[in-house]
Amino acid sequence: MEELIMKFLDWLMELGYFGIMFGLMVEVIPSEIVLAYGGYLVGLEQITFVGAVIFGTIGGVLAQLFLYWLGYYGGRPVVEKYGKYILISKKHLDVSEQWFNRYGTVVIFAARFIPVVRHAISIPAGIAKMGFWRFTILTTLAVIPWSIGFIYLGMQLGKHWDQIDQVAGPYIYKIAIIMGVILVLYFVYNIFFKKKPKMDI
Repeated sequence: MEELIMKFLDWLMELGYFGIMFGLMVEVIPSEIVLAYGGYLVGLEQITFVGAVIFGTIGGVLAQLFLYWLGYYGGRPVVEKYGKYILISKKHLDVSEQWFNRYGTVVIFAARFIPVVRHAISIPAGIAKMGFWRFTILTTLAVIPWSIGFIYLGMQLGKHWDQIDQVAGPYIYKIAIIMGVILVLYFVYNIFFKKKPKMDI
């Protein structure tokens, strides 16, 4: 399996920047690995850091837009039927939908850094008919630092880029906790401090 992944990565990277974009769009291989390998190629000066970030961001956003449109036009029944083909289980969908319903549209940014939720959160946004441009902007703002972080780590790891999971794991865990706390505080703020519209008597 590892050999197949390497062959697929090698084929993608032969396409240069478009290989990074395509790899993130199809998400057959986790985005962390594609971006880290892209960072390794930046270190070899086969591609530039800025170019890798730009095309990594485009690919990451397009992948989420596909899921958004799947939810928008197909709804939950279609996702439950065909989600397995894009590696999204019913559990992923259930958790993501709960998070979206609880925290609202702000979760589109924060959830990108939280395991389990980040891959499927775009679907409930589509089902809820969240505004396209709001969704795209929040998604892009989250994908940019994600791309920069893993491309940079891939550069630093060099030929050991395939150890990205072990190196990035602790950072992702800490970021996930921070984002979780932010969401809880946002939720509490909305309940207790946000002004409610006055009722006309």
